[in-house]
Amino acid sequence: MAHGHGHDDHHHHGCGFVGGAPQTRRQALKTMGAGFGMMAFAQMIGASIAEAASPIRSAMGGMIPRPHFAPKAKNVIFLFMNGGVSQVDTFDPKPELDRYHGQPIPTGEIKTERKTGALMKSPFEFKRYGESGIAVSELFPHVGSVADDICVINSMYTDIPNHEPSLLMMNTGHIQPGRPSLGSWLTYGLGSENQNLPGFVVLCPDQPTVVGPPLWSNGFLPAIHQGTFIADKIPRLEDDFDPYALIPNIHTEAVDLDDQRREVDLVEQLNRMHLERLVQNDEEIEGAIDAMETAYRMQTEAPEVFDIRKETEATQRLYGPGSTARGCLMAVRLVEQGVRMVQVYYAKGDPWDHHGDIMNHRVNARHSDQAFAAVVKDLKSRGLFDETLVVCGTEFGRTPVLETGGGNAGGRVTNGRDHNPFGFSIWLAGGGVKGGMTYGRTDDFGFKAIENPVHIHDLHATILHLMGIDHTQLTYNYSGRDFRLTDVAGEVIHDIIA
Repeated sequence: MAHGHGHDDHHHHGCGFVGGAPQTRRQALKTMGAGFGMMAFAQMIGASIAEAASPIRSAMGGMIPRPHFAPKAKNVIFLFMNGGVSQVDTFDPKPELDRYHGQPIPTGEIKTERKTGALMKSPFEFKRYGESGIAVSELFPHVGSVADDICVINSMYTDIPNHEPSLLMMNTGHIQPGRPSLGSWLTYGLGSENQNLPGFVVLCPDQPTVVGPPLWSNGFLPAIHQGTFIADKIPRLEDDFDPYALIPNIHTEAVDLDDQRREVDLVEQLNRMHLERLVQNDEEIEGAIDAMETAYRMQTEAPEVFDIRKETEATQRLYGPGSTARGCLMAVRLVEQGVRMVQVYYAKGDPWDHHGDIMNHRVNARHSDQAFAAVVKDLKSRGLFDETLVVCGTEFGRTPVLETGGGNAGGRVTNGRDHNPFGFSIWLAGGGVKGGMTYGRTDDFGFKAIENPVHIHDLHATILHLMGIDHTQLTYNYSGRDFRLTDVAGEVIHDIIA
């Protein structure tokens, strides 16, 4: 029951199928009973194999893998503001920007994706909140109200100033697709505490970003660890919704649960017969079977947990209206039911990518601020705050200067900011993190992290540490080498841990 690094049976499967191996279960199902087994497999709603063989186990149905050491957190909620949020307009105020507004940056021209101009002060007022006095802009007054519960990291940095590689880095620890995501590593290393729901769930009104599924992919880990994406396509300001419409194909009138169970049991029998003859497991089939078994069980539990109408009016008012609010409330309900990680994206595409006018941040923040703060307040009221790590972030920051052309600007000076990978802000709360503190610092203009810089690998190492995992020990052997979420880097930020 150790971590993935101790799963020798998984390690030697890392390279996929081996030529000349014994007959696969897929082949067996095609040949047994004139192909009836394969037909049943293709048509079934769920299938199962032995509980002991399942890589994700429930606290009730079997032992879950043990962490390396006592964890401070059990679950993760990742609130993702995809598109690139401006740090100097949200959590990293810079008085020098006011002083030098309209002038060239004294440190010399900034090398960014697009041509840039003079320094631009923030159009938003900052205020200090709580006993800790954390500075937060007028965009996030509700988050400011929980300032004493959050830790703001103002010295984040990443590698590349493009959305795709930076989104991949924040989600998978690598700039190219194909690596397992953070949620996949967590379920691989720790399992899930609810076998009737996926261990890793991703929520967004529509497919977020131009990257899409590689952001929650299992990569080369077993298929059961892939994130389950659920699209809340109900208009942002409508709140009366049907959870059966939210999760496509979760319910059927054609076949009742008893009949489905008989189909599942039949295919399980066929699988058991063939498993006795296998020398090497077929992970692709096993992953599909595990996913289908979860889907079968989800029919009874998922509609309940996703139906936020079951919450009190007071709780629903706490989050406010809109899809971000619904996603945040669903995330809390999911972790309450034992889901290991839930990720809530703001919206389709790169909605925080405000090259043209930074004032557009106001609209996005209006849809996010109350719900983000509600996650913290609601977790506390449910007694889940100490065991749930909340991460609220973005893929990179934005420059402290005007953008002077590029995209659709046609060379005009705009009131927007370009991408900035050299310094940006995120915040964390709960799950063993010190509240009421800021960590790290950018330069006087908010361009580059200069004090206690935190790379994405460091953030991931810290998240894993809070979950009881030594990031250097959670590995998976694939294509001839051991891989890990933090690649060959990453330092735990012990100063922010309570």
